[in-house]
Amino acid sequence: MPLVQVTVREGRQPADIIAMIKAVTAAVAESLAAPVESVRVIVTEVPATHWANGGVTLQEKYSGSAGEAAP
Repeated sequence: MPLVQVTVREGRQPADIIAMIKAVTAAVAESLAAPVESVRVIVTEVPATHWANGGVTLQEKYSGSAGEAAP
């Protein structure tokens, strides 16, 4: 039973998360010749205040940028 854990920044639309889950499930099922029903996907959403690159959180990085959204 394959288990895939995906960590993403918080704030994406639920429909986008569902689409990603379906795509990951299909890719794992195909590449491992596993039944789709056996593929487990866990998505963890992390707030921008808890995600950092180089010691700078995403919130800090993008809070001063007018009109720019976090990736």
